[in-house]
Amino acid sequence: MDEQRRSAATWFRELRDRITLAFEALEDRGSGNGPAGRFQVTPTQRGEDGGGGIMSVMRGGRVFEKVGVNWSEVHGTLAPRAQAAMAARGVPGMDSDPRFWASGISLVAHMQNPHAPAVHMNTRMFWTPGAWWFGGGADLNPCIEYPEDTAHFHDRLRAACAAHGADYYDRFKAWADEYFFIPHRGRARGVGGIFFDDLNSGDWQADFAFTRAVGEAFLPAFLPLAEARCAQPFTEADRDAQLIHRGLYAEYNLVYDRGTKFGLETGHNADAVLMSLPPLAKWV
Repeated sequence: MDEQRRSAATWFRELRDRITLAFEALEDRGSGNGPAGRFQVTPTQRGEDGGGGIMSVMRGGRVFEKVGVNWSEVHGTLAPRAQAAMAARGVPGMDSDPRFWASGISLVAHMQNPHAPAVHMNTRMFWTPGAWWFGGGADLNPCIEYPEDTAHFHDRLRAACAAHGADYYDRFKAWADEYFFIPHRGRARGVGGIFFDDLNSGDWQADFAFTRAVGEAFLPAFLPLAEARCAQPFTEADRDAQLIHRGLYAEYNLVYDRGTKFGLETGHNADAVLMSLPPLAKWV
């Protein structure tokens, strides 16, 4: 399992590198008089010997108002609250051995242009002495929806799923619809995508291959939408709608998101955990 963990962590980091390069290239092609945005890269640390990662954040670019692309590889002992949550989900061994290892990539992009959709993507591997599994997914969060953009995004995810499981897209789309729902608002935070967690079919290679396929699908699913919308004219009313929609995104991530809760409860760098929050938001 050590070799498998290393393979997963290495691939997540390579994906992080490719995405940041692609986003900076999009910034170079973006319209506007200001300079193209660049990522600020900061190493992160989980305690003195619990691993860490890379926090990459771009702010105030031509295309991206704020985007974070983080990679991490952390290990240690779960705090009692996190341990109890894992045990409640049926993770084997949590009652007797709370050690864990986890690695993954997490991405959230908030766009300058209200016509360009915000987006989230992550893939990860989690290990305990009693089990391992993969999780992740991607979802699109437009404040002004274009049906053709939604269809393109879902088509790419559907194709990524199809090669690995005949029912994967339908299962994981339904899971995303449920997971990315905001109960106290009675609505979804966006137009969905796919979400999966606790994926352990018993075949590590097959599950890792599927997780890689989800990560590989992200840029073809999102970049054409961002590039097409980033120069579209918008009004103050459009910007107002964008800021209100960002309020929904912030509420969801702070109240319901598993990754946010896990990162804070296991002592990871708080700035890296909360990089998903928008730079500006509005509530009515």
